[in-house]
Amino acid sequence: MRLEYFQMLDRVERLDRDGASITVHSKVPEASPVFEGHFPGYPLMPGVLLLETMAQASGYLIIALSGFTRMAFFANAKEANFRSFVLPGSALVVEASRVHDGSGYAVMRAEIRVEGKRVADSTLTFRTLPFNNPVLEAYVQREGKRLGMLAETGRAP
Repeated sequence: MRLEYFQMLDRVERLDRDGASITVHSKVPEASPVFEGHFPGYPLMPGVLLLETMAQASGYLIIALSGFTRMAFFANAKEANFRSFVLPGSALVVEASRVHDGSGYAVMRAEIRVEGKRVADSTLTFRTLPFNNPVLEAYVQREGKRLGMLAETGRAP
């Protein structure tokens, strides 16, 4: 996890295309400039970054289900719950699954667990569009490879 660059995900453990679900791992860094202001002397992972982590896991599931042909743009969060503090150094397990897909939108359900305990969850909506920017498409494919979702050929393993 590189908070300053919004790289919230470290690796995909499981991608179930048939079941439309994903499990992703990520480790909150021990130190980050983010913690200097949130909060001095009592560093906590900001809730908005937990939401972003769920959105990225959900988005990469949508992208994978499209065969890396469509981009997922975060549009809405409903029922976002932050149930416990997340400390620097925490190992996150993020699970996301598709609830609905159609008409250029996808609805996902996501949650984050730390040591088996649910610390955050939300229902997220995304707008899905074909890639129309080659720089963005190349970045998403590089991230797909880094996360273990794409082989060096650009195809799913």
